[in-house]
Amino acid sequence: MALRLSLRELEVFVAVTEQGTVTAAAEQVALTQSAASQALAALEAGLAAPLFDRVGRRLVLNEHGRLLLPRARAMLDAAQDMQRLFDSQAAMHVRLAASTTIANYLLPEQIARFQLQQPQARVELLVANTADVVEAVAGFKVDMGFIEGPCHHPDIVVEPWQDDILVVFAAASHPLAQGAVSLSRLAQAQWVLRESGSGTREEVERLLLPHVGGFAQVMEMGHSEAIKRAVAAGLGVSCLSLHVVRELLDSGQVVAVLAPLPTLHRTLYRIHHKDKSQTRGMLAFNRM
Repeated sequence: MALRLSLRELEVFVAVTEQGTVTAAAEQVALTQSAASQALAALEAGLAAPLFDRVGRRLVLNEHGRLLLPRARAMLDAAQDMQRLFDSQAAMHVRLAASTTIANYLLPEQIARFQLQQPQARVELLVANTADVVEAVAGFKVDMGFIEGPCHHPDIVVEPWQDDILVVFAAASHPLAQGAVSLSRLAQAQWVLRESGSGTREEVERLLLPHVGGFAQVMEMGHSEAIKRAVAAGLGVSCLSLHVVRELLDSGQVVAVLAPLPTLHRTLYRIHHKDKSQTRGMLAFNRM
């Protein structure tokens, strides 16, 4: 079957989805506006389907474009890997996405080890909540992701990466920090938790709700740093990774709440798209 599309056409298509206009896309891929327009038109003609809706001067992906986009990104990634296949001197380029706890407390050390071993390598890190990390991996916007909650996307390969422990904690001066606390009293406390969609929030609910039944009062914050500082200031009680609160626990600003709970274990995961080829950079990074 003769091919009716080219890598150059796919490159222009992806650039247009990222930039929103043919003019900006042409600049990104180093083509004239006319050549980029012709490439996009040739792609749509070859596929016999429009890929964008024209909204004023902007091009907005339609259902055909949304179907093509992840496959186009995967093909361009594979083509770049092929170009580097026999060039052992080519600099590695690894695109990562990680949920906030992992990005702030666990990945920096691994990235540092990787950069020391591969000083010419380029690492990009997108920090987002678990749902957005999964979306970035599913759309081939990044090579792989690291998440704190479960992933059920049919196109994503999920692998256990590290174990983690969650800690229920309060300010040292808080009433719940003065001795043993019942589960019912814990449930009635003012809780400060991550937002919905956060892997930490999902895991906190999975691990705690079977014991406390529910949270009477919840204040949501979008970042673990804000939560731990708010709790240290006496705002309420929370549950975060030991990695996040270790410094405050060691300094005595917060303490672990003494409640009849089991150790709160969870698994952190590494994910990649099932159609994503394992590049040299990905393999080298995962060996760190």
